[in-house]
Amino acid sequence: MAIPSPTSTTVAPDGADAYVPVNAPGLQSFVFALFFIFGGITSLNDVIIPKLKDLFTLSYAQAMLVQSAFFAAYFFISIPAAAIVQRLGYMRSAVVGLATMAIGCLLFIPASYSGMFATFLLALFVLASGITIVQVVANPLISMLGKPQTASSRLTFAQAFNSLGTTVFPYVGAILILGSLATVDPSSLSGAALDAFRQEETRVVVNTYIGLAVALALLGGAVWMNRHKLVETPAPSENILQALDLLKQPRFALGALCIFLYVGAEVAIGSIIVNYLMESSVLGMVEEEAGKHVALYWGGAMVGRFIGAALLRVFSPGKVLACAASVTIGLLLVSANTTGAVSGWSLLAIGLFNSIMFPTIFTLACEGLGKRTAEGSGVICVAIVGGAIVPLLMGFAADAVGLKMSLIVPAVCYAVIVCFGLYARRSRTAV
Repeated sequence: MAIPSPTSTTVAPDGADAYVPVNAPGLQSFVFALFFIFGGITSLNDVIIPKLKDLFTLSYAQAMLVQSAFFAAYFFISIPAAAIVQRLGYMRSAVVGLATMAIGCLLFIPASYSGMFATFLLALFVLASGITIVQVVANPLISMLGKPQTASSRLTFAQAFNSLGTTVFPYVGAILILGSLATVDPSSLSGAALDAFRQEETRVVVNTYIGLAVALALLGGAVWMNRHKLVETPAPSENILQALDLLKQPRFALGALCIFLYVGAEVAIGSIIVNYLMESSVLGMVEEEAGKHVALYWGGAMVGRFIGAALLRVFSPGKVLACAASVTIGLLLVSANTTGAVSGWSLLAIGLFNSIMFPTIFTLACEGLGKRTAEGSGVICVAIVGGAIVPLLMGFAADAVGLKMSLIVPAVCYAVIVCFGLYARRSRTAV
């Protein structure tokens, strides 16, 4: 794996080299920008799901295929993405990722003209492939920009910028996309009339993603112009599949499983928020207003990550993780067993406690990997495929027993995370 060539090298407590690319001024700001953009675009799925569900008259399970197509990219692209970083280095790989994201956004144009749900899924897969490459770059890079002991805090702080994107994008997306939902019932149309209706109604989605493509192209150009600011030494060519042998380490394997479950649970909850808040037994909101509340779910994660960055400097990351996951299970139980404002707001509050989970699980799993941290990032990014599977399971549950009872699916995921937090409460070095 290509790593930055440092002007100084510190030694981690476990004896592994901790590479600190001090020759790259402003690099943290660059990584924060990447977290912001891929977080924001990912959260737009929560807004387009109800849009496409309405236009194509989908069940909950079918609508969740949006997340399945998107997060499947992590399974298929993460290891190749790590190979790209190994060959091209961090900066050039980021440009490749941003360019792929822009292409995915532009694919929404033919998807709209086709009037077929499957073509939107293809566009989302390509878009997510670019995001996967960018994330494989960003996670290990921010971990290396400082002392190993504060990696959880630093990655949590970077994730706060990810949450800033997930807060801003859904709010604007709700206005642009859900605010235009038509009063015509698509199920009353057929043939050419239905195709024309879908083309017209998906135009707002297309315009939104064209704007994103332009922004991504500009950011990619800026990164390319500054690619020489980070001096990198290419690593020897290796079989990137060898990274999978990290799964032989119990702590890393359990951490990867928890990334799978956490991402799945977080995405599943975000995906049903709009429809959940529209339920008469919850808040009975209209689509646009419910869509704006998605920003509160992700905004809670943003606030929590700033708080968590401080807490993780004082308390054991494993204990903080176990406590946060336990509270989340409690909120799910409250939401499922109450009605009105209590039910709605307890679900939205989960975002606050989700805040520290991904970065904490990531750093606890990768603790002590040393030079293999980037390889570990590639494997963990494969585990993000949980976002493709858990929401689909929740969709089937929602179709079978209703949205409230389907909350048992993410609750089971968080229960496993509680166990991992307790298991990893002591540092690997101490053990």
